[in-house]
Amino acid sequence: MAENTQLPDFNLNPHAPLLIVISGLSGAGKDTVVQRMKQRQIPFHFCVTATSRAPREGETDGVDYHFYSKDEFERMIADGELIEHAIVYEQYKGVPKKEVDEALASGEDVIVRVDYQGAASIRELYPQAVLIFLMPENENTWRRWLTDRKQDTQEQLEIRRKLALIEIQAAQTYFDYLVTNYDGDIDRAVDTVTCIIKAEHNKI
Repeated sequence: MAENTQLPDFNLNPHAPLLIVISGLSGAGKDTVVQRMKQRQIPFHFCVTATSRAPREGETDGVDYHFYSKDEFERMIADGELIEHAIVYEQYKGVPKKEVDEALASGEDVIVRVDYQGAASIRELYPQAVLIFLMPENENTWRRWLTDRKQDTQEQLEIRRKLALIEIQAAQTYFDYLVTNYDGDIDRAVDTVTCIIKAEHNKI
């Protein structure tokens, strides 16, 4: 009797959708990286952040942000409708769980941009999430980027520097990848992020 040499169904699915979390130091270029990925029309679902602040001129609900009242936002927190949330300048910000889950269920890779604390919360809810931490090439470049934004006082810049030390330590605990954002070469960082995602899709 011939031996059955048919291989079993290993049920491998290298194309299962991924939840990709992009975080990093304040001013390290997180928004710029995500914006460049959108410009390249890479077929990801870019999750829209929810906020309790009022829309600014030119902003569109559901495109720039999901806008909610403070009371509605607090209800969403109580009902577990956010995968992470924080208070930023006395206003709530967070990532809607429904949007993430629906996009993943449809087979789309999901891109979420959050701070390091939000990334840690997401890791607890989605253990298979891919966490990417963005860093400037050196401290001098990073300080110049922060200064050029003209958003912070010298005291605030020093606070950001102290916080950066905490964030870098957290990155070693929670994150899977470190991506360097080189001055004047944002596409290099974007290329690295997309390569990471491709590699994750081919993991066994």
